Amino acid sequence: MLAEMRIRGLGVIDDATLELDPGLTVLTGETGAGKTMVVTGLTLLSGGRAEASRVSSGASRAIVEGVFHADAAALALAEEIGADADDGTLIASRTLSADGRSRAHLGGRSVPAAVLVRLAEHSIAVHGQNDQLRLLRPAEQRALLDRFAGESVAGPLQLYRAVREEWQQLGAELTERRDNARRLAQEADLLRHGLTEIDAVAPSPAEDEELVALARRLTAADDLREASAAARAALVGSEDGDPDAPGALGLVGDARHRLAAADDPELTAFDSRLGEVLALLGDVGTELNAYLDRLDADPARLEQVLARQSELKALTRKYAADVDGVIAWAEQARERLAGLDTSDEALAALAARRDELAADLAGHAAAVTAARTEAAKRLAEDTTAELGGLAMPDARLLVGVLPREAAAGADDALTVAGRRLAAGPDGVDEVELRLVPHAGSGPQLLHKGASGGELSRVMLALEVALAGADPVPTMVFDEVDAGVGGRAAVEIGRRLARLAQRHQVIVVTHLPQVAAYADSHLVVDKAARGGGLVRSSVRRLPDDDRIGELARMLAGLDDTDTGRAHAEELLGAARAHREADRAAADPARRGSRAARA
Repeated sequence: MLAEMRIRGLGVIDDATLELDPGLTVLTGETGAGKTMVVTGLTLLSGGRAEASRVSSGASRAIVEGVFHADAAALALAEEIGADADDGTLIASRTLSADGRSRAHLGGRSVPAAVLVRLAEHSIAVHGQNDQLRLLRPAEQRALLDRFAGESVAGPLQLYRAVREEWQQLGAELTERRDNARRLAQEADLLRHGLTEIDAVAPSPAEDEELVALARRLTAADDLREASAAARAALVGSEDGDPDAPGALGLVGDARHRLAAADDPELTAFDSRLGEVLALLGDVGTELNAYLDRLDADPARLEQVLARQSELKALTRKYAADVDGVIAWAEQARERLAGLDTSDEALAALAARRDELAADLAGHAAAVTAARTEAAKRLAEDTTAELGGLAMPDARLLVGVLPREAAAGADDALTVAGRRLAAGPDGVDEVELRLVPHAGSGPQLLHKGASGGELSRVMLALEVALAGADPVPTMVFDEVDAGVGGRAAVEIGRRLARLAQRHQVIVVTHLPQVAAYADSHLVVDKAARGGGLVRSSVRRLPDDDRIGELARMLAGLDDTDTGRAHAEELLGAARAHREADRAAADPARRGSRAARA
């Protein structure tokens, strides 16, 4: 829920803070006072488009801040981006510079505007006259029905999309193999030739590096033998046992013997350390002996190593920079080759699998259609019932779920119940809203059969019908009552109040019949300043002042007893309606009223 919003430097609003409560909040004010800027601020907080022209004249920037009482989804988003959400409170802000640059922040972190869009998906929905225009689009009408249907459509649709993705991939692969059979066959021949060459040589990982080291050893065998023999002699002494050349082992042994004979604990303490030295020197001597035994100047072996290196170089010149790269190329070639089979048997197997998926997909598509058809009936009934209370007693909304025919030769054509339909990402259906505005008229498309005022009422009726399925806690309506008046305006106010029993509802209105139903009433006041500038502020009306504002909205009758009496009557009727509607929605209160009766 949106608890507070502050606006600075936006349009005619210099600095205003809106404290927003649960329930129904209405925003009123004279024409040109800046009510629209409040909705613009909410749109900016929702990640909407930022226009430099919205910055106040003479200001360098506009700032909008919102304080949200975050739900689980908003808190999860905050955790994902590392935003601060102390005590479940999340602060979002949007800064718009006069030069057109825009910045967004969430929970103290700078974020892309798209993050605010994600926040708004879970927290706030702004409905204005543009939303009425979007309602005329078929895709929006389908999305609206799916939103109403909830999991009954979302579940089958998720399965449908998963199967459709595999079906499309398989169809594309089959088409590629058929259309490019010659090119693919040539590519397969090249891959097979390369694999034949590599398999004939059968390189081992890192074999080229091992052969380089071995070749160097074989080439320098004499020098290595001389060096290792001299090192061994230095360790263990000469082979003929010359006492004048005892070697390191003999010298260390003699040192140990002399120290052991000394009658001094400090000297004898070296005995153990010299013993470790003797053991280490003995190990090295043994390993040098083994090395000399293995070392052999073998010209035949050297020739074999050089020949093997030549074989490997022939591969690395063609396929990769080293042997490991050649082995990796071969693995990739085998995988690619497995997908290049253009034989009749392979194509037939692919086609059979594609047909299996098509049959599976058709079943999922039919399940989505059935769920939509059932939901469409309920949505039409619920919305029609609401229209009856919005001064359209004979109006009916029809929600049609129609098959979308596939174009000739289309890649996404799918046979469902014997018909060739277009299998799009949202199923095979088109959803169409039609309105029967009055008795005796036929159903007409919304953009043809509804006036501006009727379209506003249809949208509100849909929102009321959708209230139980919509998880967004805050709803904003910008002049949803445009083009209506009289009894219809009263019923719009009553429906908005009912909607506010489950959502926080914020309404910008010019109708006193709607404003009378508010739980809290905000007024945008404008004042002229020097240079012809108009600046506005926002204030909350106490209950006593609401009568005057409602009287002003009643054709400017705020300074007359008649106007105030009319306003009091309107406010009293609205309170009675709200009390009755709340009691009807609360079984406990219904029982209490029945007992009192």
